[in-house]
Amino acid sequence: MNNVPFKGVIAYPVTPFDKNENIDIPLFKKHVERLVTTGAHGIAPLGSTGVMPYLNDAEKEAIAEATIQQVAGRVPTLVGVSNLTTERTLYHAKFAEKAGATAVMIIPMSYWKLTDDEIVRHYDQVASTISIPIMAYNNPATGGVDMSPALLKRLLEIPNVTMIKESSGDIQRMHYLRKELGEEVAFFNGSNPLALAAFSAGARGWCTAAPNLIPELNIALYDSIQENDLDKARAVFYRQVDLLKFIVTKGLPRSIKAGMDLLGVDGGGFRSPIQPLKQNEIEELDSLLSAIENQVYQS
Repeated sequence: MNNVPFKGVIAYPVTPFDKNENIDIPLFKKHVERLVTTGAHGIAPLGSTGVMPYLNDAEKEAIAEATIQQVAGRVPTLVGVSNLTTERTLYHAKFAEKAGATAVMIIPMSYWKLTDDEIVRHYDQVASTISIPIMAYNNPATGGVDMSPALLKRLLEIPNVTMIKESSGDIQRMHYLRKELGEEVAFFNGSNPLALAAFSAGARGWCTAAPNLIPELNIALYDSIQENDLDKARAVFYRQVDLLKFIVTKGLPRSIKAGMDLLGVDGGGFRSPIQPLKQNEIEELDSLLSAIENQVYQS
């Protein structure tokens, strides 16, 4: 596939804050290093897990630079550059390219409902300004925009837009894209509970925060798909599916940081108004992680 630098498990780091709600860059770098050394095939800062909309421009730049410095070319980097305005999206896309990002990811963020033509123009303006690839990200739950398969098809006609991350939870969209655009379409799953179905539909990779908690199982799922061992893939997936549902339901930043803390890894603090999980939710998460550990041990 031309100009598609990603495959496999693309891991999303959390953005840790200190007691004063300032970003803790040294701790963030430790998180990134942990994701790289546990086998992630790519690192994607400034996504939903990294609470990108809650950061100012300088903080986004600091996170992008820290990621690229820490990764040091060992795996590709996918930097989120989304903003409400095209001007700010352009600004962050150019910054990410200059800093050394492999590619950028853009979700159309909307207060007023955007038309398809407005969304296409938004992507086209960014694509004409940078030379690195763009992943178009469809996540109606967070961006407020649900891009139809027909619109996604239009976006892929823009030269730099070479990848689609689909997080609507509609697996049929992936089948549609492959049917309409052929086997070469590069789409990535962004809906954690649909990871197995997405790989079965031909997803090239899985964009997920789960490697912060269970990297071995996430990578084992991808590897089993590559080996065409569907029985193993199903077994590996069903070990982790309850946890995948939990982290989505409870909110990725909250659940991932809580899980890291339970594993003895400092997940860092939050920026208001986001707050930690409640104690009963932490206990539920602990039970899920313990169950996975016991299953792995027994296997």
